[in-house]
Amino acid sequence: MKRNMREWKEALIASPVKQAMPILSFPGAGLLGVRVEQLVRDARLQAQAMHLVAQRTPSCAAVSMMDLSVEAEAFGSAVHFGPGEVPAVKNAIVRPHSADSLARPDVGAGRTGQYVEAIARACELIIDRPVFSGVIGPYSLAGRLMGVSDIMMDCFDEPQAVHLVLGKATDFLVDYLCALRDAGANGAVIAEPLAGLLSPALAEEFSAPYVARIVTALRAEDFLVIYHNCGNNTPRMMDSILFTGCDGYHFGDAVNLAELVPQVPADALVMGNISPSAQFLGGTPHSIREATLALMRACSPGHPNFIVSSGCDIPPGVPWENIDAFYEAVTAYYAGMQSFSSREDTH
Repeated sequence: MKRNMREWKEALIASPVKQAMPILSFPGAGLLGVRVEQLVRDARLQAQAMHLVAQRTPSCAAVSMMDLSVEAEAFGSAVHFGPGEVPAVKNAIVRPHSADSLARPDVGAGRTGQYVEAIARACELIIDRPVFSGVIGPYSLAGRLMGVSDIMMDCFDEPQAVHLVLGKATDFLVDYLCALRDAGANGAVIAEPLAGLLSPALAEEFSAPYVARIVTALRAEDFLVIYHNCGNNTPRMMDSILFTGCDGYHFGDAVNLAELVPQVPADALVMGNISPSAQFLGGTPHSIREATLALMRACSPGHPNFIVSSGCDIPPGVPWENIDAFYEAVTAYYAGMQSFSSREDTH
């Protein structure tokens, strides 16, 4: 369903009561009663899982499967499908001397066609809120193609080769995102976690300009781009992150989010950062409630562009009572704020 997403974002910021937007998709496998490895290979199941999650939760938007192996697989990478696990790229397929011969795939290669179809199906089922696609960022994709450790050294020793791979990765991501937008997606969450390991100077050279190219190509009234980085170096690279010009910024639990929120422009969303591992997976309903309330008390006052979220993709197998407790805490926070405002108005 097409929407004016600029107006949606402005209304979300202006609203005194906001709905959360966790990156919540893979736990839908449990609601649907299928295995994760089935989900990532079947567009119909993905759409159904997203629909069940949307029906179960009061999120302000639905987010598709955050499967960061899909784009590298389209380039030819081998992928490991472990029982109950999110797929992972097995090995690098390009070295600096072979960067020139790396072929840019067409959208539809590997499982990208299934993910485009899944968005189209999900948008037919989910009509009460926007639907965001989840894709990998350009440097994180290049790192999977060249090797996560190797690309760090190549940035120093073979920068031209890294830029060559980044250019091909970025061009493909633009094509892929255009296909997802044409299928009905109202926006995208671009996950660039590998950039969180870079120094500020390297992030400025090897990540931010390529994300900015994607934003320039995709940004429109009916499509928003959200940037995600869960690295612990994020506070040191905020200048280059904001340079990308995204509509929103999503941060992981490795950082003190209260220190980053004031740095984000008031007209851009800033989101995060309840820990997917320590809280959603390893916590209890009580601990996740307390963590969520503490985060909102630290970040929400004075910052109407803050939207509470998970710090990263919520993994499969997370207990639904923990997810429910997260949403209940968000509701309780705003109920408390409204009660406080009512008491203030009577004095």
